[in-house]
Amino acid sequence: MLAIRKSTDRGHANHGWLNSFHTFSFASYNNPKERGFSDLLVINDDTVSAGQGFGEHPHRNMEIFSYVLQGALEHKDSLGTGSVIRPGDVQLMSAGTGVSHSEFNHSRSESVHFLQIWIVPSERQAEPRYQQEHFSEAQKRGRLQLIISPDGAEGSLTVRQNARVYAGLFDGAEQAHLQLDENRYAYVHVASGSVELNGEKLQAGDGVRLRDVRDIRLSNGEQAEVLVFDLRPNELPSLS
Repeated sequence: MLAIRKSTDRGHANHGWLNSFHTFSFASYNNPKERGFSDLLVINDDTVSAGQGFGEHPHRNMEIFSYVLQGALEHKDSLGTGSVIRPGDVQLMSAGTGVSHSEFNHSRSESVHFLQIWIVPSERQAEPRYQQEHFSEAQKRGRLQLIISPDGAEGSLTVRQNARVYAGLFDGAEQAHLQLDENRYAYVHVASGSVELNGEKLQAGDGVRLRDVRDIRLSNGEQAEVLVFDLRPNELPSLS
């Protein structure tokens, strides 16, 4: 089954300095029908004004990754890590027993547009850790590049969950095919542009739940940037 959720159906919060769209329930957006999918709990599509950001705040027992689309995001955390994340960079913070961090727009003149995504870990109270890797445009152009996995395959970041995340860029005749193992779910998020998924036209911000679908085909992109999540076949994240 392929279930499309249009970008216009997402939750929305505009705080002036922050314009945020929520694929799943988050903060003041509470939709009982949209409380994550499998172990995927949060996809926030955030645009932060120049010089603004999120002050220091805590997390625990969550796998949190940031994916920058435009601009530069500055990160600092209680592990002593500090970095600036730009397009092509993927940052994964495993909060484990607890970590505090802050995120600010690194620029004083331009906004930053990024996705922050939460995956529920299979292991609780683990030691916090931080990872970051750059995946070039060439690695993602016309194909699905593995960026996150349980075992760090293909230079991907290592997540504490049976989940894999792929990123791809598609224009014109470029296309990619991903075959899932039997009894897996998938979620496709269009970060920017437009693309066809198994013949269905999708726009930026659209998301698709896939159950009992083995083949994922992406084609006919128009400046499309796409994330594909290969997930366990459970319906809702377990936070217990």
